[in-house]
Amino acid sequence: MAKSENKTIGNTGESRAAGFLESQGYAIVERNWRTRTGEVDIIARKNDTLVFVEVKTWPNGDFYDLEQAVNAVKQHRIIKTAKSFMAVHKEYNNCYVRFDVLAVDMPGRSQMYHIENAFSETI
Repeated sequence: MAKSENKTIGNTGESRAAGFLESQGYAIVERNWRTRTGEVDIIARKNDTLVFVEVKTWPNGDFYDLEQAVNAVKQHRIIKTAKSFMAVHKEYNNCYVRFDVLAVDMPGRSQMYHIENAFSETI
């Protein structure tokens, strides 16, 4: 698959994921928040919890592939980026923080497979 096709599929999956989260009562705070060291696909808030969400559009993948895609290195990058976000956006300092993974179109699962608390900083 060409890189531009992957990007289109990824962007479509992220848009669908954001819509799904909104339908579940989350407010989207940011999308594709970047620093020099990383990116968070979606930052959402629900009640007093700020959620950093990694979205994987995964039409041909399985749990093993998903685990490899969101490995310890990727998790560390997301956590570091989340800390940068929190340093800039102090209005969220009183929120609980959670790291989720949302797999879109993974075979054998619902169209939106939401893994809450998929990882934490204590890895």
